[in-house]
Formats: sequence, structure tokens, C-alpha cells
Amino acid sequence: MTDFRQAPHTFLNALFGPRTGPKDPDLSEFLTPCSTWHLAAPGQVLTGTDQVLEGFIKPLKTALSEVRRRDEIFIGGPNRRPPGGQWIASLTHYVGNFEAPLFGLAPSHHLVFLRAGEFYRIEEDGRISEARILFDLIDLMRQTRRFPLPRVLGTEMLFPGPATHDGILPQDDGRGEATLDLCEAMLADMRAFDPETFTSKGQTGPDGYWDDDMLWYGPGGIGANYRWSGFEKDHRASFLTAFPDRVGGNHYCRIGNAHYAAVSGWPSMTMTHQGDYLGQKADGRALTLRVMDFYRCANSKICENWVLLDYVDLFAQMGRDLIAESNAMIAGTSPSGQEAKPVFP
Repeated sequence: MTDFRQAPHTFLNALFGPRTGPKDPDLSEFLTPCSTWHLAAPGQVLTGTDQVLEGFIKPLKTALSEVRRRDEIFIGGPNRRPPGGQWIASLTHYVGNFEAPLFGLAPSHHLVFLRAGEFYRIEEDGRISEARILFDLIDLMRQTRRFPLPRVLGTEMLFPGPATHDGILPQDDGRGEATLDLCEAMLADMRAFDPETFTSKGQTGPDGYWDDDMLWYGPGGIGANYRWSGFEKDHRASFLTAFPDRVGGNHYCRIGNAHYAAVSGWPSMTMTHQGDYLGQKADGRALTLRVMDFYRCANSKICENWVLLDYVDLFAQMGRDLIAESNAMIAGTSPSGQEAKPVFP
């Protein structure tokens, strides 16, 4: 039986591989005529091969010279959520020298690793009919040394690949459904929490969902942390203090493949801003948040979790343009006219 993951994996990596000539790639073999790609802020919705070429492929190739794709996780499976179908989920880096603006963000003229989470719907003929792409532009700002937020809460680092080094096209041994079951149960129980301790039932302990040595790799602005105590201290406490009424789980895609699972919502979360967060004063306004989660499990425990959040979009809803704020650090003034100093988290 043909592995439906192979063709898109080959296509995406060839697209950002060594140059094969000056001509634009022919995307019609790999994309349906009305293929629709949703990009994280400040990107747009792109429909058809011409718009994908002009709005996604060319901007990356122009901004990151000799850009290469470096997958860390590439899995696929049937989607449990409507609209169903076969989907791919990928955690990758786009690697290159940042030589020209990308989505308005000024370049650093140095090597960067641009994180990206990607979900693709694959039709029966093997072509991509839908894509959701979430770039971590906040982390890219950190790499340019023009970081408009306070210091990262956890430890900022390059997203590592899975500890088992088997995240690319893992052999499906029938565990995908059970892996996704585990992650879905964790997400369901995490909705309710103790406002004093920020703990949710069933998350830790001998019968808990998470491995004692869990690693949580958060996006730019949050960073990574180790074990449940680190997760609560470096992410969960501040997030739930700011957004205590948050409701998540509005996912368009949930898939499991071997001991990996991936879920995404666009947006996934709705909430109101009730506490200060990353330097932004609370004002009670309603917010939404786009989310992508990638999980590795072993022995019926979640061992690693990679998370991408569209914080450019979130802060835009709060009235802030983080790209403009980052760019203003080049001139030494913030958009408000006050002195802006680079922050090196």
C-alpha cells in the first residue's frame, strides 16, 4: 500500500532544497487547483498555485538566502475532526541567512532557524488541498536581537528533534489511535484547574498523562521547560493568571501516527485578558489564539510536547504590532517615540 506521506514529504523538501534551475517550480503536480493555504499573522489566506508561489514560497526564498527545510517531525494519519480526510503534520525549521525582510520583519544578515508548524490535507490523488502554516516570528525576532517582549519565561533554545530521533515518517505500528487517545484525554482534563496551584486532575503521578521527565518546548516569548513543576512555573501559572477563562480544544485537525500525535485549532482558544501578560496590561478584551501541538509518547505517557502559538496575531488583538516594535529597535526608538533597547533573552 502506498504511503500517502511520502509524496508531500519529498515535494516540500525538494521545494526548499538546492537550486535546480532559475525557473519557478511547477506546483500543479502537488497542489489542487484551489488549494488554500492559511498563514499565521501577518500572512494571508492564499488560494491556488500562483498565490502560494507568490505569498509563501518566494517570500521565504527571498528573505532566507539559500533556504533549506529541516524537518524534525513529519507524521500523517486520518483526521478525527471534521472535515476528516488524510492529513500531514510537520514540525520544521527553515534555515538560511536572513538577508531580506520577511512578512515585514527586518533582516539580521545572519543565520536563522525559523520554526514552523504545518498541517496539510492530502487528497486521494496525493495533492495538497489545504494547508495551515504557523511561523514562530517571535522567536525569529529573538534571533535578530530585536525582541519587543520582556525576557522569555522559560529557556529559549532551538527546537530539538525528538529524543528518539524517529520523528520523520515513523513506521505506523498500529499505535497511532492509542497515542491520540492519550493526548485527547490529557487535553480534556486540562480544561479545569485549581486557581491556587494551577494543577489539573490526572496530569501527573503514577496514573497521570505526563512522564515525570516531560519536556515542554514552548514558542518565542515562553521558551522551554522541564518536568511538570517547570511547566507550571515557566508557562502555566502566568498564562492562566492572564487568561483564567480560556477555553481550548476547538481543533480542525487531530491525528495520531505511531507514538506521535498532533492537534491544531485556527483559532483553538477563546479567552478574555484578565491579568497582565508578557508586559501587556490586562483590559478585559476578548481574544482568540491559534495553536499547534506536537506530542511524542512512550509507555502510555506524554514525554515531549512542541508548541507553536500565533503570538503576532494575539498581540495584534491587544493593539500591538510586534513586528513594527522589533523593527523600531534598529533606529533606537519604539513606535511610541521612546528609546528602545534591544533585549537579549
